Amino acid sequence: MVEFNTIILKFADQGEKTGWSYIDIPLDIAEQLLPNNKKSFRVRGMLDALPVSGMALMPMGEGNFIMALKADIRKGIRKGEGAMLKVSLEHDPDYKVEIPDDLQEYFDADPEAFEFYNSLPKSHRDYFVKWINDAKTRETRDKRIVNTANAMVGRMRYNEMMRALKAQR
Repeated sequence: MVEFNTIILKFADQGEKTGWSYIDIPLDIAEQLLPNNKKSFRVRGMLDALPVSGMALMPMGEGNFIMALKADIRKGIRKGEGAMLKVSLEHDPDYKVEIPDDLQEYFDADPEAFEFYNSLPKSHRDYFVKWINDAKTRETRDKRIVNTANAMVGRMRYNEMMRALKAQR
């Protein structure tokens, strides 16, 4: 377990990351978590007193990584931009995302969409599943499954689908 203190940051103007709250994971800490790795990976541990698992560390160049802090995490730690955060992390090699049954039903009916889904990097497949599973209502979940299905037919990655949805608003 690697322990360190850091400050919660927020992207001002960073393309699709604009407005994200995050913490910086410097190269030396990333190397302790998963040596010689330059790709996104999952960690578990504690943010202050809040247990977390399956959190993605994303590469930002020059060996540094970031961990995005979504609203539910910020609420859980009761902190925002500029606040000091005590972090305890370790690599989470057991993290797996399972395709939900309702999404699998769609894929069973459209093997080409499933083939495209499986051609995506694991991290992109995980984004789709996590987005579906994070829905608070059945209506929202159903819409997300339809949007995912449309993205697979349109051969879109997660970020492309999200941009297209945002443009529709």
